[in-house]
Amino acid sequence: MIYKNSLEGISTEMLTGFFVDWPHPPNQETHLELLKNSSKVILAIDHITNQVVGFITAISDEILSAYIPFLEVLPSYKKKGIGKELINRMLKELDDIYMIDLCCDDDLIPYYIQAGMTKTNGMVVRNYNRQSGSK
Repeated sequence: MIYKNSLEGISTEMLTGFFVDWPHPPNQETHLELLKNSSKVILAIDHITNQVVGFITAISDEILSAYIPFLEVLPSYKKKGIGKELINRMLKELDDIYMIDLCCDDDLIPYYIQAGMTKTNGMVVRNYNRQSGSK
């Protein structure tokens, strides 16, 4: 597995199979744009197939706060430590930031606690009609 924090050489063709079970998933072009517009990104790339198999993003003011909106690993690559490695690498990238937040479903709380995060309360708004990212 290759981990990189740059989008150099990454194409839409390398971003297939993500956003599983989303009713209105972003297409590969939108996926690449969200990666480009993130403050930080770390990719897991299968060195044999040259496909992106996992990614994590952060949005930050680069001073005090960062938010991790996405951590995704392709279903066939789950349970291999890729997600944990992506989280560890992102937390290291954000080491000098005061607050690092993310929202997750209740069933994922233990996963993030194991990564060294603390459970807290949060509020969200979800505009599901905008889920695909298309305008």
